[in-house]
Amino acid sequence: MSSVIEIKVPDVGNVPEIDIVEVLIKPGDVVAVEQTLAVMETDKATMDLPSSAAGTIKTVHIKPGDKVSEGTLIATLEAGEAVAAAPAEPAPAAAPVPVEPTPAPVAEAPKAEPTKPAPAPAAPVATSNEGFKAHATPSVRLFARELGVDLSKIQNGSGRKGRILQDDVKNFVKQVMASGGSSVSGAGIPSIPAVDFTQFGEIEEKPLSKIKRLTGQNLTRVWLNLPLVTYHDEVAIDAMEEFRKSVNAGLAKDAVKVTGLIFIMKALVAAMQKYPSFNSSLSPDGEKLIFKHYFHIGIAVDTPNGLVVPVIRDVDKKGIFQLSNELAEKSELARTGKLKPADMQGGCMTISSLGGIGGTAFTPIVNAPEVAILGVTRSKMQPVWNGSGFEPKLMLPLDITYDHRVIDGAEGARFMEALKSYLGDIRRLLL
Repeated sequence: MSSVIEIKVPDVGNVPEIDIVEVLIKPGDVVAVEQTLAVMETDKATMDLPSSAAGTIKTVHIKPGDKVSEGTLIATLEAGEAVAAAPAEPAPAAAPVPVEPTPAPVAEAPKAEPTKPAPAPAAPVATSNEGFKAHATPSVRLFARELGVDLSKIQNGSGRKGRILQDDVKNFVKQVMASGGSSVSGAGIPSIPAVDFTQFGEIEEKPLSKIKRLTGQNLTRVWLNLPLVTYHDEVAIDAMEEFRKSVNAGLAKDAVKVTGLIFIMKALVAAMQKYPSFNSSLSPDGEKLIFKHYFHIGIAVDTPNGLVVPVIRDVDKKGIFQLSNELAEKSELARTGKLKPADMQGGCMTISSLGGIGGTAFTPIVNAPEVAILGVTRSKMQPVWNGSGFEPKLMLPLDITYDHRVIDGAEGARFMEALKSYLGDIRRLLL
């Protein structure tokens, strides 16, 4: 006897909307459990939407370009003895490679929908609005914060009882950009003029992935709003490398090897415990500092679609072997586009490592609302003066960028010295 089952979007973390970029099923298809039904994309990663049951697809309720959330109905399928016994058709080969992202992500609007009446224009003049409390929902407030809009500047919301809608925020941004105002962060900066490159030769245009577009928006917002300082230094890691190699020598051939990044994560957490300001976030109004009593470290991973930052939780409570396995697992999920939004949330500080590529130094940009980020480049042997002569040392370059509103230069230098002391002699991590 057959039964009809509804397939819905599962829990994907604290994400209000997700774009459907590809639908891999149609009515009449026979699907197996865990077969990919569709490909979804957030501003940070793509992910497969698996089937929770086996059966024959009766109705498909989504299409590419739709926005869904937890609980949204994806499809209905008929499951029963006859269907369950039928051999499952092979899953379409498409999951690991995301398709071109659809336009119109939420954070990219300032472009009013043509079918809706234009909301009442909000004055873009940065006048004093002391005492005015914006009437808007939490989702609209979040949208405004992402665009750097002060809602107190929008006094004429087009919603019921003057409620500010998302279209009002979009319209406000358009007017400010057109007038060259400064109510939106960076809006007063002259834009780079457009150039017709075809006059110089043959060109080809390719759209940026959604991850790259929205990462660029976030980094631009940070660059314009945070006073950033980068401090460069280096540390001798000969002892650490000798210990790491001895640890790996005792592991089975198929075991996940311990990398230097694991020791850097442990040393970073120890330094954050010593200097709690590095494990904090500034409140949106800039009046309070929020100290965190947990230690979750983000690791920037290079993927075909752009940079993503999976978060390794509770680094202070885990050993190097557990961290090595977890980092390998998260890195593989990142490269195959299968990270969930929850896997990239809650970071306290981020590590951006170019050690596998090269370089001697760089300036990483803080992953706000974090207040600092650690950059790591390739280590190399150098002659180091020991007081009586030069001796070869394996030196690791380190770059720490921090929010100068929270951390001053002296504290930044002391933090780096603490980090170097742990990396220079990992036995200090036991103290």
